[in-house]
Amino acid sequence: MPKDVIIACDFPSLEDTLHFLDRFGDSRPYLKIGMELFYAEGPAVVRALKERGHRVFLDLKLHDIPNTVAGAMRALSGLGADMVNLHASGTIDMMRAALKGLTRPDGTRPLVIAVTLLTSISQQVMQDELLMDGTPGDVVLHLARNARLAGLDGVVCSPLEAELVHSQVASDFLTVTPGIRFSADGAGDQKRFTTPEQARRMGADYIVVGRPITAADNPLDAYRRCTDAFLG
Repeated sequence: MPKDVIIACDFPSLEDTLHFLDRFGDSRPYLKIGMELFYAEGPAVVRALKERGHRVFLDLKLHDIPNTVAGAMRALSGLGADMVNLHASGTIDMMRAALKGLTRPDGTRPLVIAVTLLTSISQQVMQDELLMDGTPGDVVLHLARNARLAGLDGVVCSPLEAELVHSQVASDFLTVTPGIRFSADGAGDQKRFTTPEQARRMGADYIVVGRPITAADNPLDAYRRCTDAFLG
């Protein structure tokens, strides 16, 4: 199973992103490009980062009717992203349509993972605002099973649920886990979070780390600290 640290590049522009990455010298970390940067710069941002030698997780969390998601994935398929995602709550049919749209004529495609339950959502919010019964683990496991049935490669979940997904869905089903903080850091808007060391022990395959690296005085040192803790 692959394991890596993915840096969440939640910057307002490509210029800001490249300025940040220049501080890494010859290192080419795996990067997550989310809505803020993609909507500001468009597809060119993915191409620019791929040309620099980075792997890219395109985090757009698609969620719409199956035909619309298939068309959107078809448009994204040529960008060269290594991983893309969508919301598992969009139904099995939507996830299958996404796979079909993303698969290129030669049969290749990026990894496709499904967002289960955002790490900013607590059990109280689930019950009071979303009218969801059960625990976060129950919801994550149900949606992960749907994603596996649809043919996806894995899910986005909290590190707290990674071991559950591997044991109850499939050992080779990827878990990509945001909500990572160093022990001394504040949780920010995360409700279900862990340290890199805890995520490793819980069996996460990839951890996505944003502000603990991007807001650090020395981002390269923070990145190395994170990779040392997670990869061992």
